[in-house]
Amino acid sequence: MTAQPFPISGIVASRRPHRKDAARNYDALLTAAREAFAEHGAEASLEDIARRAGVGIGTLYRNFPTRRHLFESVYADEVDALCQVALAVAEREPWEALTSWLRRFVDYTVTKRAIREALDNESEIFLTCRDSMYQAGGPLFERAQKAGEARADMDFDDLLRMVAGITSTNFLDDTQRDRVLMVALDGVRAAR
Repeated sequence: MTAQPFPISGIVASRRPHRKDAARNYDALLTAAREAFAEHGAEASLEDIARRAGVGIGTLYRNFPTRRHLFESVYADEVDALCQVALAVAEREPWEALTSWLRRFVDYTVTKRAIREALDNESEIFLTCRDSMYQAGGPLFERAQKAGEARADMDFDDLLRMVAGITSTNFLDDTQRDRVLMVALDGVRAAR
């Protein structure tokens, strides 16, 4: 897989401030929002997010004029990071590359689940994120199929829906979640 611009990468870059201090604040707000949404869902307090980021509420609103803008920015940043992981693991063995990417996909689903109700499935940002994710992970899955490592009787959409379904379940802890995921991926792996 060669380095390519994913559609979401351009959106993420265009939203990020160019000044170093403003970019630091922006990144701190995204990190704080991601944590707050994971803990409290879409109703997380914007004041709490600003406090966690070490900035004032005015700085939050300068960067994210509306709650929806903050949701979309966190979501876009997560998908862009997921796309970059696909590039980083692309040279590994096919099955290892795919499962490494899927582990990062599981982390992404936590953020998505937290702000899902705030996102419109037909919005430009949501559709761009979906397209970027498929452009990033799809080739990893196809490569694993061509290498005889992944089942040929399923497609990438089947795989993502299976993993997303598994991760939407409540688990005792991350260890149990990872164990259940590995059992499911054993079913995806081609018989040897």
